Amino acid sequence: MTLPDRPPARKSRRLGLFLPWLALLLLVGGWSVAWFKLRDEAVHRMDAAVAQLRDRGYPVVWTTRTVTGFPFRLDVTLTGARIAEPSGWAIAAPLLKSEAWIYRLDHWMLVAPDGVTLSRPDGGQVVVRARALRASLGGMNARPPRLSIEGVGLDFDATPGATPYLIKSAERLELHLRPGPDDQGGVLFRVDGARLRLKGLPARVAQDRPVSMSWDLVLSKMSAFRGDSWPSAVRRWRDGGGVMTVRAAELRGGDALLTGQGGPLRVGLDGRLEGRLDTRLKNSDGTGQGLGGRVSLEDGRATLGPLDLGPSPRLY
Repeated sequence: MTLPDRPPARKSRRLGLFLPWLALLLLVGGWSVAWFKLRDEAVHRMDAAVAQLRDRGYPVVWTTRTVTGFPFRLDVTLTGARIAEPSGWAIAAPLLKSEAWIYRLDHWMLVAPDGVTLSRPDGGQVVVRARALRASLGGMNARPPRLSIEGVGLDFDATPGATPYLIKSAERLELHLRPGPDDQGGVLFRVDGARLRLKGLPARVAQDRPVSMSWDLVLSKMSAFRGDSWPSAVRRWRDGGGVMTVRAAELRGGDALLTGQGGPLRVGLDGRLEGRLDTRLKNSDGTGQGLGGRVSLEDGRATLGPLDLGPSPRLY
């Protein structure tokens, strides 16, 4: 008796080999279509946001824009980028590179490899060059947004006819903004190895040597910080009861260390800070008893007892 031959299984085995590759091709094709759609949507949202800023008096311009980063990122490169606000402040970058992961488009990293130019309404332009100048931005719906700026090997050069900037150069600079609880915002500013243009007591503390300086601030009523320009936003914040508390301030230079804390500090009608700060001057290594006093910010001047320290810091 002859048994029947088994049916050939060659075709099914070949299909089993091809199915994973077919699935991979479909996945790659679908991901590619999704990435290009997401890129177009991101460009559309960027253009809409820029249009809104321009309508509010914040002109945003650039010369060219390219969007790359396939398959997992969006990389946006701008040449000739510039943003200004109505009171006259502006920042421009010959080249600005930014990127975000495709699954987290609410958090962007930015790099300005050729530096930036800062325009001031009263002081003129300052060209900022650095070995590295980068930032991260996220949480745009928060007040303040989550912003970090970091610079390494910086030089600040005022253009001809402009007022010299407070900082001549710095080994490192950091600025961090963070939203906090109870409608608060945190600000941390730090600069290391800096050459500063100082006067009065701070100049005597620094002894014309590189200094390190830091400010750790807490701002209240951040939801009131809104406006069509920087001065109007500060005024609205002030009128809404916004105040500033100095958790820690430090100026270290030469053989001395000047520290301060206190508040609350308010913004006066002239845009300058008003309030009181407790300060202490001691040796930079922390030894010694030190000298304490209270700095008064009043009528546009900063004084320590009978000693005039100069103009009070101005916010606008």
